[in-house]
Amino acid sequence: MEGFHHHHSSITSPFSYTFAITGTAATTSTFNTTPWMNSRIWSKLPQRLIDRILAFLPPPAFFRARSVCKRWYALLFSNSFLELYLQVSPRRHWFIFFNHKISKSYIYKNNNNGATGTASNHNNDGYLFDPYDMAWYRISFTLVPSGFSPASSSSGLLCWVSDEAGPKTMLLCNPIIGSLTQLPPTPRPRLFPSIGLTVTPTCIDVTVAGDDMISPYAVKNLTSESFHIDGGGFYSIWGTTSSLPRLCSLESGRMVYAEGKFYCMNCSPFSVMAFDITSNAWFKIQAPMRRFLRSPSLLECKGKLLLIAAVEKSKLNVPKSLRVWTLQSCGTMWVESERMPQQLYVQFAELEGGNGFECVGHGEFIVIIIRGTDKALLFDISRKRWQWIPPCPYRRHHHHGFVDELHGFAYEPRLATPVTGLLDHLALPFQNFNA
Repeated sequence: MEGFHHHHSSITSPFSYTFAITGTAATTSTFNTTPWMNSRIWSKLPQRLIDRILAFLPPPAFFRARSVCKRWYALLFSNSFLELYLQVSPRRHWFIFFNHKISKSYIYKNNNNGATGTASNHNNDGYLFDPYDMAWYRISFTLVPSGFSPASSSSGLLCWVSDEAGPKTMLLCNPIIGSLTQLPPTPRPRLFPSIGLTVTPTCIDVTVAGDDMISPYAVKNLTSESFHIDGGGFYSIWGTTSSLPRLCSLESGRMVYAEGKFYCMNCSPFSVMAFDITSNAWFKIQAPMRRFLRSPSLLECKGKLLLIAAVEKSKLNVPKSLRVWTLQSCGTMWVESERMPQQLYVQFAELEGGNGFECVGHGEFIVIIIRGTDKALLFDISRKRWQWIPPCPYRRHHHHGFVDELHGFAYEPRLATPVTGLLDHLALPFQNFNA
């Protein structure tokens, strides 16, 4: 099992945690020991009320509380507590980031089975970011074998996909409780396809698109394959395929899910590709100001699809800016919904220096990470508030002063993801990837 890891010392407990980082100093909450906390009163709280309180705790505080007594330690394995937790625990719109390790220079295995590129440099650490407290945590993925990279996330689960060219194997991991569930491999061989994942309490949908291996030496974006399983007993194990639009070029390698569709960026020129899960059909949506966009990203926030990008109109007297558009309910029209304040954009552009940036959205939050730096911005959509994020204290620095680029996903920490039990009915023999 994995857990939160302390930044300063080696901890053997499987549920160790990292202190919250605020600014440059590490802090941890302390219990209130004022006199009115009379133990004769508080010790008589009904157990069901105590459980309800514990179910509301954020994950670091919950794992800290597990050290209080045997009963609290065992709550993670109590079906009655987990059922209560699933009913009452508030949704937390967190983020998880990884050091970006896979590039398309890593393509094939050579004849002596040595991997080219950097896939063998496996890093099991992820960095959780809590936007409510502006806190960073480090979490380990010790159960995920080498040769897999994070590709998508949904409802507390992270999808890891095999790096090696060929049929793709995917693993669904809940890092909080250390569960790992395998999906059947895709029938078609692919290189680095775009992966879409959406998980509800009763079903799992996965779509794998593009980078079809048409020969050992060439790939093309030709098809997509879909996997579905639900609590009603219906499943389609990669039985659904669909043709991609002609001449599509998947830009980011990731998909975003919103309102029954997967979306991904298409480049040359920029457009948005959409896959309707119900009708099993792909179509293109024209991007706003497509000729003037730089570093466009697709996000899902509050159920809506957003597009965020820098806008640079070199020949027109329009100030450069960073803008956010929302896809309207008609499914084809964009409306500008946010714009970074000009004074902040001047500061942002100076730090960014044309190197690009990566954006991730979740709930009411958008995180913008400037590539090649430790600088990142948080935009709270509800409060219309922009603020700089404290640097992640766990990132590695290179000799030239640059840090590893972070690749991020929306992440909702959950103590239980019972929907993965549906996959047990497929009776898959779990492979030993370390053999």
